[in-house]
Formats: sequence, C-alpha cells, structure tokens
Amino acid sequence: MPVHKHHTTAAFSRKIFIRFRLLFRRYPLVPYLLRWVLICLILGLLIGSAAAFFLQTLQWATTFREKHHWILFLLPAGGFLVGWLYNRYGKSVASGNNLLIDTILEPGKTIPFKMAPMVYAGTIITHLLGGSAGREGTALQMAGAIADQLHKPFKLSKEDRSTLLIAAVAAGFGAVFGTPLAGALFGIEFFLLGRLRYQALFPAVMAAVLADLVTRAWGVPHTHYPIGIVPSLSFSTLIFVLIAGILFGWCAALFSKAMDYCSTSFRKYIAYPPFRPVAGGLLILLFVWYSGTTKYIGLGIPAIVSAFDTTAMPYDFALKMLLTVITLSAGFKGGEVTPLFFIGATLGSALSLMIPLPHALLAGMGFVAVFAGATNTPLACTMMGIELFGMECGVYIALACVVAYLCSGNNSIYSSQQIDTPKHRRFGHLSGKRIQDL
Repeated sequence: MPVHKHHTTAAFSRKIFIRFRLLFRRYPLVPYLLRWVLICLILGLLIGSAAAFFLQTLQWATTFREKHHWILFLLPAGGFLVGWLYNRYGKSVASGNNLLIDTILEPGKTIPFKMAPMVYAGTIITHLLGGSAGREGTALQMAGAIADQLHKPFKLSKEDRSTLLIAAVAAGFGAVFGTPLAGALFGIEFFLLGRLRYQALFPAVMAAVLADLVTRAWGVPHTHYPIGIVPSLSFSTLIFVLIAGILFGWCAALFSKAMDYCSTSFRKYIAYPPFRPVAGGLLILLFVWYSGTTKYIGLGIPAIVSAFDTTAMPYDFALKMLLTVITLSAGFKGGEVTPLFFIGATLGSALSLMIPLPHALLAGMGFVAVFAGATNTPLACTMMGIELFGMECGVYIALACVVAYLCSGNNSIYSSQQIDTPKHRRFGHLSGKRIQDL
C-alpha cells in the first residue's frame, strides 16, 4: 500500500510538472512575469527600506545642523574625511551614477556593494556639516549596489542584468521622491538619450511602485508643493511657457557646464583628492559666514516650498547653483536633483516678475524643467510634475520640460550618458557617443 501511494504521488507530480512546462511553452510571458515579480518584490523590500532609513537619517542630520550652526565649522574636516575614504577605499565606485550608466550599457564586473555604505556615509556627512547637495544620487547608487548583488544568484544574462539595474534605479528614484511612475520612466530614460528600453518597462514600474509602498509603510513622509491657480491655455500663455522653457533649458546647461568646469579645475589645481573637498568646504563656510544665512546649504526644502508661496528673489537660484557646484565638484557626496529642484523652482518663481503667469505655476514648471534639461529626461520629469502637482498643470509642465530638454544642448550632469538619437538632425554625427566625449 505505501509503495502504491508513493507511485501515485510521483505520477501526479510528474503530471503537474508536464502541465506547467506545456503552459510555459505555450505562454512564455508567464514565467517572465513570475520571475520579475519575484525579483521586484525583493528589490522593493530592500531598496524601499534602505530609502526609508536614508531619508529618516538625512532628516535627522538636517535638523541637527539647523539647531547647531557651530557644526558648520567642521565642514572642511568632514570634507577631508570623505575625500580620504574615497581615495583610500572607494576609487572603484567614485564615479557614482556614471558607474551605473556604464554598467547598464555594457555590463561588466559586479558593482561593489561597498558603494552603498560609502555614498550613504558621505552624503550624511555632507548634509550634517553644511554642504549643498541632494539625495537622488545617493538613492540611485545605494539601489544599484544592492540590486547588482542579485544578478549572480538569479543567473541573469547581460541583458537581464541591465534590466535589473534599470529597475533598481527606478525603485530608488521612486522611493526617495514618492513618485513611482516618474521613477519608472527615469529608469528607462536616463542612461540613453533619445531611445527608451521598453523591455525594462514592466520591471521598472513594478520595482518603483513596490519600493514606494515599502518606504511609505515605514512612515516616511514626502514634501507637497501646492499649485493653486492654473490658467487655461491660450496662445499668449503658450508663448510665455515657451519663453520660460528656453530659460530653464539655458539654466540647466549652465549648471552642467559649471559642474564640468569646476570638477576639472579642482582636479587640475589640487593634486591630492582629499584636499579638494577641504578647499570646497572652506569656500562654503566663508560664504555662510559672510552672508549670514544657511538658506542655500543642504537640501533647501524650506526655500523650495517658499518659492511656491511667495515670489523668490532673482538671485536665489544663482547662489544655490554656486554652492552646489562647489560642493559636488570638490568631492562631497549627495545628488544634484534636489538642488536642481531648488534652482528651477526659485528661478521660475522669480520669473513671475516678468512673465504674467502665477508664480506657483512657474515654480512648478521650473522645478521639473531644469531637472529635465540637466538630465535629458523630459518624459520622466513631465510625469514627476503630474504626480507632484496634479494633472491640471500637465500641459504647462510637459511643454516646459520638452523645451528645456531641447534648449539645454548636448549637456548632462551624467557624463556617461550615451546619445542614441540626437536632439536635432544637425547633430546626427553624435549618435553613439557619450556626453563626456563631446
């Protein structure tokens, strides 16, 4: 009797196995979906939790700094520490987001896991001591370093490994800003100018949504930016939007060029890498000392919110750009995106002095349009504007992002970004080149 039962169970198992194999052969999309759902569940849990921890500790660092301004005097020393750590232990991960882009385009060695703790520590030190930086770069690098450790256990091909990293970038972006759809689009748009990798769309959307849910489940709030009045679109308002978009694009190009120029200058005139952030820290400290304000250091979230409430000063965007360029090009860690939000929102708000559109609407347009121009991601930034500000201003947001993208030229804060389809046919000879090679 037990033998008969054993044979019956074995036969039943074989029958089930054969049925599943036939099902998978007939519907090959089923195993694909199941596999990526499993991978994205893991990514969502790990990256969403890491983003929540990062955002909470970043908030603590910001609060502590604003209550204890004496800590700003430690910025040069903190810069030396960050520079020394990366010079001693982090040369293989020093290129940050550009390493992610290089690996997506041409998968090679596994991204070292040490990228995650190193960029996290460097960013917290930067914000705690008063550097002007963001958080997107840290979130993306942490996500990429965590995710790339999974490609060997899951035996992923080179193409699937690229998809894994795209999904990780989408998850990190969506979780840190609370914009999962924008995160998904950013993941498939940011590494290749002019072409989208649609085969990565499902993993990118799934990972971004799950990571955002996990981050919210940890009780991490996101900042809201209300836009009250949205006028109906007309020929006159369309012209004003185009003018604003051109200015946002030029601003984005200026930021990218300034980052490249200052990074080159620090490397040229200061040979020992740990001394570069020391010099940058001294410059920032002198600025804060003589200006008497901490408005332009850190993330600058209060100033961004204020730009939606009242008209910003015409010089706010320039001062934030100056301090951010010094901070990041000197070797401090963080990201460029939140400072770009600050720059765009304050520039847009100030433009209401000349352009007859509501200052909050112009602030929202600048918030995402300068970012679109600096990263060449107009679709992701349009979706981000819709997620943050609502569908009512969607047309204004989309036009501003697309015009800024076109007018920013062949520039990007991501120097490893590859051009697939140039912005204009007269630049057709640039197809296949990297931004850093132009």
